[in-house]
Amino acid sequence: MTRKQLLLSGFVTFTCVVSTAAIAGPIENYAPVTQQRLENPEPGNWMLYRRTYDGQGYSPLDQINTANVKDLTPVWTFATGVVEGHEAPPIVNNGVMFVATPMGQVIALNAKTGDEYWRYKRQLPDDLFQLHPTSRGVGLWEDKLYLATTDDHVVALDAKTGKVAWDTKVQDYKKGQYMTLMPLIVDGKVIVGGSGGEFGVRGYVAAYDAKDGKELWRTFTIPGEGEPGHDTWQGDDWKNGGGSAWMTGTYDKDTKTIYWGVGNAAPWPGEMHPGDNLYTSSVLALDPGNGKIKTYHQYHQNDSWDWDEVDAPMLIDLQRDGRSIKSLVHPGRDAIFWVLERTPTKINYVAGWPFVSTDVWKGIDENGKPIVDPAHKPAVGKRVEFCPSLWGGKDWPSAAYSQKTGLVYVPANENFCGGFTGEKIPLKPGELWLGTKPEDIGLKTKPGADHFGEIQAWDPATGKKVWQHDFPKSQMFGSVTATAGDLVFAGGTNDRNFRAFNAKTGELLWQQKTNSGIMGMPMSYEIDGTQYIAIQSGWGVDAQRIQDALATNNIGIESNVPQGGVVWVFALKK
Repeated sequence: MTRKQLLLSGFVTFTCVVSTAAIAGPIENYAPVTQQRLENPEPGNWMLYRRTYDGQGYSPLDQINTANVKDLTPVWTFATGVVEGHEAPPIVNNGVMFVATPMGQVIALNAKTGDEYWRYKRQLPDDLFQLHPTSRGVGLWEDKLYLATTDDHVVALDAKTGKVAWDTKVQDYKKGQYMTLMPLIVDGKVIVGGSGGEFGVRGYVAAYDAKDGKELWRTFTIPGEGEPGHDTWQGDDWKNGGGSAWMTGTYDKDTKTIYWGVGNAAPWPGEMHPGDNLYTSSVLALDPGNGKIKTYHQYHQNDSWDWDEVDAPMLIDLQRDGRSIKSLVHPGRDAIFWVLERTPTKINYVAGWPFVSTDVWKGIDENGKPIVDPAHKPAVGKRVEFCPSLWGGKDWPSAAYSQKTGLVYVPANENFCGGFTGEKIPLKPGELWLGTKPEDIGLKTKPGADHFGEIQAWDPATGKKVWQHDFPKSQMFGSVTATAGDLVFAGGTNDRNFRAFNAKTGELLWQQKTNSGIMGMPMSYEIDGTQYIAIQSGWGVDAQRIQDALATNNIGIESNVPQGGVVWVFALKK
C-alpha cells in the first residue's frame, strides 16, 4: 500500500518505547495548577486548550501589536522527532512548556530557551490503527499533567519528571476507539471524549479522578433505552450510532456547565439510521459533577454528510437586538454560523446563517432546525453531490474571538464540494464503517474558483462579515488565535507560512516560512517581560488528505508538503 493509499484509507500504525530523560536539569518553581488559576489564568500563561474555559482563543498580551509585528523573529525552535499532523497548542505554566505530539509523546521544555527537561514516549501497540494519529495537548492539574492516548488510555504524568503517576484504560482500541483531544480539567476531574465514529462505536464523555484515575461518570452521547432522546432512533441503530466527542469542551464557571460538541451519526447515509438521531451533531450541556445532560441543541438532524460538530462553542457575552445575551457561538462544519443563547436550563436558538456557500440547506426554521434539500442528501444506491465537501465549511480547527474588536475569526473553506454513493456494508468491529467505499469519496472544486481557504471576520452581534482574506492555492486547515495587540495569528496552508493579520482590517502584516505545513494552534505567553508567540509546524492527517485530493483536480496544486514536527517560538527583535 502506498503512502497516498495509507492517507486515504486512514490506516496508520506506530510503535514507540517509553522513556524519560532529564536534559535541562530539574524543573524548579513549578506552579501547581488550581481551579482558581484555571478560572482566572495569569495573562502570561496558556494552561487550557484555548487558554480560557470560554474557548475564545484570545491572549490579553499586547506587547506584540500591529505596529511592531513586522519585527517578529524566531528565537528558538525544537524538532519533535516525529512526523504526521501536529495539532496541539504548546501549553505553558510558569515558564515550563509542555508539547504533545503524534506517537503518544509529551516533551517538557524551558519556554524561554527551548532546552528539554524530559520526554515521555508511550509504547503504542503494534496492531494499533486509527484515522487520526495525533494529539491536541495535555491538561494540567496540581503537579500533574494528563494525556489522552490513541490506544484509548488516560495517563497522568508528574509535571516535574514526566514519570507515570497512573494509567487508566478508557475503552478498547481494537474496536476502533481512540482519543486525540486535550483533556478538560474541572475541579479535579479529568474529562475526555472518544473518537472512532467511523468504526461504528457509541460516543461518550467520561470523567476520571485526577488523583488516582478512577472513573467518576460516563455519559453516552447516544441515549439508550428509557433515556430522553432514545425515540429519535429506530431499532438497534443507537448501539452503533456514532456521536463521537473527540474535541475538548468549554466550561461556564458561573453556572457550572460544560458544553461539549458531538460528532456525526454512523454510518454516513441518513436513511441507514432514520430519525433525528440525538445527540449526534449537537452540543450537550453537562453537569461536571455527575455528567448528567442538562440540555442540548442539535445543529442538524440525521447527519448524512460526515459533518460532525465536535468543536465546542465559544462562550461570549453579546449585545444583540437591544439585549444582553450569554451566547454560544459556533461556526459549524455544516456551513452555518450559529449564535445560541445559554441559560441554566435551556439552549435557545438566536440566529444562524451560511458563512460559506452550501446547497444542502434551504433555510433554518424558527426553532433553529435546518431545512434539508433532499436532492443533496446522500442516499443508498445512488451518488449524491453536495456543497461544501465532507470537510465542511470549517472542520475541527478552532475559531477565535477578540475581546477588543468584538469579532469572531473563522478558518473557513470555500469552493469545495463532495459526494459519494451510499452502500449498505456489514459492521465488523475494528474496521471502517462509513456506509460507502473510501475510494468513492470525492472532493471537487467549483469551476472557475479563484481561491479555497479563507480567514473570515464576523460580528456575531449583527451577523455582518467585516473582512475576509483568501488563499488562492490552498485550503485553510489550522486554528486561529487573537491577541490584545489587535492581531490574528494563523497557519493552516500548504505553503508552510505562519501569518499575522490586522484583527480590525484583515491586512497581512507578517509571515514566516516554517519547515512544514501548520495544523497546530497558535498561542502566546510571557516570561520576564517578553511576549512570545509559539506554534507547532507539522503537516499531515486530514490536511494532507485534502491536499492529495486537490492534486487530482488538475488545478496546479501538488500533493507534496514536507512533514516533520518543529516547535517554533517567536519574539520581537531586541
